[in-house]
This record gives sequence, structure tokens and C-alpha cells, in this order.
Amino acid sequence: MKVHLTKDRLARMRFILAVTAMLVLHNVSAFAQAGGGTGFNSTDLKTGISNSLAVIMMFGFVLGISAVIYGGFAIRRGDVDQGKMSIIGGAIIAAAPAVVFAFYKIFGLDANSSVGVGSF
Repeated sequence: MKVHLTKDRLARMRFILAVTAMLVLHNVSAFAQAGGGTGFNSTDLKTGISNSLAVIMMFGFVLGISAVIYGGFAIRRGDVDQGKMSIIGGAIIAAAPAVVFAFYKIFGLDANSSVGVGSF
């Protein structure tokens, strides 16, 4: 049995398919929505960004401190230039979150910022 599709049938099938897709997609909550499909919440986004930045800052602080320690050992070995550069670089890496937070405070962006390093 061969089914012949006319223009009317194709148009009707497209319309039915579009209506079905709209009904299905309307009732499916997106995975990115937090809180069981309650919609976009900027507070959740801010909290996620803040937590991600906190983890990055912790790794950066540990890396900076280890670079400073490595610089001290390099100076002790006699490689003074490498040691000084390592100490300066480590201090910059470890202090970067505090510097960024200070700029946020200076320019008045701390009320709505997602960056925080604690209280000074």
C-alpha cells in the first residue's frame, strides 16, 4: 500500500508536529533551571560563580605560597635572580584575590560583586 502525500497532508502533518513539539517542550523543564523548574534565579548564578572563584582563589593562594617557598630555596642554593622572581611572582599570585577585592571596594562594586575574600 503506497501512501501519496499531497501538499495539504504535508502541511497538516507539519502543523500537528509543531503543535506536538510545543506541547512537549512546554511541559519539560530545562536542566539548567535550578529549583525544579522555577526559572532563572540570578542569586543561584552569583552563588555558583562565587563558589567557583573561591576554589580558584584557594588554589592560587596555595600555588603562590609554594612559589614563595621555592624562591627562598632558590636563593639559599645561590640562584638569587630566579629566587627573587619566584618570590615576587608568588606574592602576586597569592595576593591577587585581595587586590581584586580592593578594586571592587574602591570602585563601589562590592555590593553586587561575586568576588569575595573575606573581611579585612
